[in-house]
Amino acid sequence: METTIANKLKALYKLQALHTQIDKIRQLKGLLPEEVSDYEDKIVGIKTRVDQLKNDLDALKHEFDNTKNLIRASNDAVSKYQSEVGSVKNNREYDALLKEIEIQHLDIQLHQKRLMKIEGDIVNKTSDYRSAQTDLEANQKYLIIKKDELDKISAETQAKEKELTQLALDAGRDIDSNLLAAYTLLRKKAKNGLAIVTVERDACSGCFNHTPAQQQAEIRLHQRIIVCEFCGRILVDEGLVSEGAIT
Repeated sequence: METTIANKLKALYKLQALHTQIDKIRQLKGLLPEEVSDYEDKIVGIKTRVDQLKNDLDALKHEFDNTKNLIRASNDAVSKYQSEVGSVKNNREYDALLKEIEIQHLDIQLHQKRLMKIEGDIVNKTSDYRSAQTDLEANQKYLIIKKDELDKISAETQAKEKELTQLALDAGRDIDSNLLAAYTLLRKKAKNGLAIVTVERDACSGCFNHTPAQQQAEIRLHQRIIVCEFCGRILVDEGLVSEGAIT
């Protein structure tokens, strides 16, 4: 029993050592993967805004041209009615022409007001569009920088990480499935990814809480797997680790 438990603990600690090396490699990348992803998502949003602003600008310019055409048409109508004033046959026709001319002048005033409003909207929308374009270009530059940093680190560590990952997979095959599942769960819960730790200076080296002397004695016997009562990590004695079987 003692040999079996000791071997299980050695296998687990060896697996932990491999995972720790992998974790250190991934820590070199830091937040770069998340930053790259964030910039990519942000750029998609900005591009959508730029496209929408461009569509809005096109619509305003189209409306601006249409409004100018309406003013031109009203001016042409005024000229036409004014040319007909001299040839009217009675007061009724004369009054009707004056009424049409007045209506066209009112339409021109309304169109001119609308034209001024559209011009203001175009100025504001153009400013927003240029600002969004500047924001897009800046974020695209930042993304390139972050991607270059990530690619450089990945190129330097990819082979080593791949090698360690394969070694960890191979090491995991020699461990009881239930024990491996418990170990994996502990790694996910632990902030530093350590699921199995040594007892150092009478304390758990994972959470640094005191380990009772009686429990330390049981750990050294290797008769059963013992976990820290505070953090739940699997505990091993330094003697087992230093035997040479664990690298």
